[in-house]
Amino acid sequence: MNDLEMIFAMLGEASTTKIVRNKDALGFGENKDAAKEGGTVAGVARNELEKRSGERVVSSENYLEEPENYKIF
Repeated sequence: MNDLEMIFAMLGEASTTKIVRNKDALGFGENKDAAKEGGTVAGVARNELEKRSGERVVSSENYLEEPENYKIF
């Protein structure tokens, strides 16, 4: 992940947390709806940045040199 990917992921998580707390979401269904809303907040922000900068935020970068499922511990 590059810096912007991480920032937008964190924005989605923080937005979801704020929505859950403000709506006092209980149970899977309410939390699932809040997660969708939080993801939408981050998605809208990402799309707006991409539109204004003319560059895509999502990259093919990966911090793992080797996929996790191929590693031997």
